[in-house]
Amino acid sequence: MKRRRVLFIQLSQFRLFARKLLIAALFISALALMMLSKADIMLLNKVTDTAFLIFNPLIKVVQLPAQLVYDGYGTIKDVVRVYKENKQLKKENLEMTLLKNQVRTLKMENKLLSGLLNYTPPPEATFVSAKIIAEEGDGFSHSLIAYIDKDADVQEGQIVLGSESVIGRIEAVSGHYVRILLFTDINSKIPVIVERSRERGILSGDNTTIPKLLFTSLDADIRTGDMLVTSGVAGIFPAGLPIGIVSRIGEDEIDVETITDIPRLEYVRIVNYGIYDDVKRITSEEEK
Repeated sequence: MKRRRVLFIQLSQFRLFARKLLIAALFISALALMMLSKADIMLLNKVTDTAFLIFNPLIKVVQLPAQLVYDGYGTIKDVVRVYKENKQLKKENLEMTLLKNQVRTLKMENKLLSGLLNYTPPPEATFVSAKIIAEEGDGFSHSLIAYIDKDADVQEGQIVLGSESVIGRIEAVSGHYVRILLFTDINSKIPVIVERSRERGILSGDNTTIPKLLFTSLDADIRTGDMLVTSGVAGIFPAGLPIGIVSRIGEDEIDVETITDIPRLEYVRIVNYGIYDDVKRITSEEEK
């Protein structure tokens, strides 16, 4: 009986020890799994970082053509938009300059003719735009070649305006091309008037960028900085169009600086005031 009791006590102690050993084993296993899981995450992160460092430059190289195409497309869109806006602004600027010249002419005519009756105003002007494609200059001529639309109503003698002032008149028309005789040409003689003092003279070209004001009186009231405008005499140019500014007054000649920077011109306006046509018609009738 005593032996059985001792055996039962030993068996109980063994079961208790086995249970504790199992619990310890389970705890160690769980701890090992946790450590293994953490080690796998760290290893995975290291592998991921290494792969990113290796393949990121390759991905950028692969994406580069697509990025260049995308950027190029955006640049082309911006260039087209800017070109359209610039073209529209140039057109509006030309129209505004023409209106400004017309206002200047009307103000001058109103001031001079306000006391007169039965005054007949000149016909309304029409214009077409032309692109400068060539410049001709030598010892005998100073002119520009411009391209016009085939349906443009352009004739010899019509006035040509630059960005801010008169630059000359149409000398010849041939299909899509016109020759513009500049007022700086040695063959150009334009009746002008000093806007401030109303002194008259002739603006004569000499194939340089500085034409001369001729045939003014010795006591003429002319100062440096005075604006010269067309006088309307001879029926070629209407009165009041700006053409130059007095830059120097010498003993024998008066230099005139052009208002429009002619060498930088890209587009011009060919204006039909109808005056030249009337002069040709009247001259033809007188010859008959």
